[in-house]
Amino acid sequence: MFNVTASDLHAYFGFDPERESDLKKLDGLIRSAAPSLKCYFHEGKRAGSAGMRMKMIGYGKFRYSIKSGKSTDWPVIGVALQKNYISVYFSVTIDGHPIVDCYRGKLGEKRSGKNNFSFARFDELKSGEVVKLVVETAKAFNRDPENPVYYREGS
Repeated sequence: MFNVTASDLHAYFGFDPERESDLKKLDGLIRSAAPSLKCYFHEGKRAGSAGMRMKMIGYGKFRYSIKSGKSTDWPVIGVALQKNYISVYFSVTIDGHPIVDCYRGKLGEKRSGKNNFSFARFDELKSGEVVKLVVETAKAFNRDPENPVYYREGS
């Protein structure tokens, strides 16, 4: 795992000077497209607790629960530095499906996962499509704050 040692939002943006501009451009896009999702520094979680251990920039917050009954605050949208990419995580579903499914292959992403996508440089992204995804995410969350990460069985 790529280890970001930042301890606050300012330090996170500056952690990798080569990608600071890309983070700031993405941050501006997300803040503009979804002003209701407040930006904050997400410290990551300890091993054995709910949520991922990585530090990230969070936008909006909800209470994430796992099968064991443990729960934690978690970002509606999370942006994380990876070794070779910047990854963007979404915690919202549309009709029981990960919201990123609706945008897969349209964002200019280098790769995508269950409800995330990754890119190397902001300028490679199709920012209009990313804006649509962020706006739709914020609307879905604002309509139903209990919506995040409820996937259909087997998905």
